[in-house]
Amino acid sequence: PDLEPPVLYLLVSGGHTELVWMPEFFHYEVLGQTLDDAAGEAFDKVAKMLGLPYPGGPEIDRLAKEGDPDFHRFPRSRVGGFDFSFSGIKTSVLYYLRDHGEDFAMEHLADIAASFQEAVVDMLLSKTIKAVRKLRAGKVAVVGGVSLNSRLREKFSGTLGKMTRVYFPEPQYCGDNAAMIGAAALMRFERGQKSPLTLSADPDLRLL
Repeated sequence: PDLEPPVLYLLVSGGHTELVWMPEFFHYEVLGQTLDDAAGEAFDKVAKMLGLPYPGGPEIDRLAKEGDPDFHRFPRSRVGGFDFSFSGIKTSVLYYLRDHGEDFAMEHLADIAASFQEAVVDMLLSKTIKAVRKLRAGKVAVVGGVSLNSRLREKFSGTLGKMTRVYFPEPQYCGDNAAMIGAAALMRFERGQKSPLTLSADPDLRLL
């Protein structure tokens, strides 16, 4: 559906993890962001530790469906405010695998994947709930490649869905795509916002 502001966005991908409040179109407030690894980056790095192929996010999602998310409780970040941190859980998984050995890891691969995934989803969910309560947000949109994760969709729809309306893009629009850039350009064009032909691409352009 077309989302009219105000909307709280959770952008979660391999390069970004941000909570962004959009009170109106083209007005943004970054409430929080990752202080180290992005969530998708943590998925990829832990997948590599588990011997899974790249990209690791879909592989962990697939494997975790066969595992027990309560098999081991990996630590959740306690960073303040609305910021995120995933370096701690990444290190925790590394030490856990070293301490228990390769045979144990192979035997419980699905359980470890599920436990790691549960911790990441919990951290994303808890900060989003905190933001919803502060802003009294009536709409939350979860976007980016990690928004494809089935456990994330399940927990956000179930837990957060009891507090507010939760939206996810269609799968083909979760990763990098031209449609979102084209839509943003069209909205700006319709508002009379145009750029000169001398405009150049900026790969490091920030939202704010």
